[in-house]
Amino acid sequence: MNMEKYRVTCTLSFGDIYGQVVVWLVVIFLSLASALALMGTSRPLFALVTVGLILVLSLPFLLFAFVTTLLNHIEFSSVDPATETTSKKVTVSGQRPAQSLS
Repeated sequence: MNMEKYRVTCTLSFGDIYGQVVVWLVVIFLSLASALALMGTSRPLFALVTVGLILVLSLPFLLFAFVTTLLNHIEFSSVDPATETTSKKVTVSGQRPAQSLS
């Protein structure tokens, strides 16, 4: 496969993962709330174990959600080498990349 004939673009934005971030924050706050509730009991070790268990069990699901969302937003598009020379400086969003002043 000749990579010069394809353009790789990532269309991921913060709005695409916003829901995942909110769910992760809810999980963290619920685990902290349960830890505080268990701190008042006679065995505070259960509080630490509960927080650790919730975070360890939820982390793979969070990473899976982030990675699959990222992979769903990577696009391969074929590029004609003849037209690539004229549109090479313009990015997908229509803005030009930063250039040095020298």
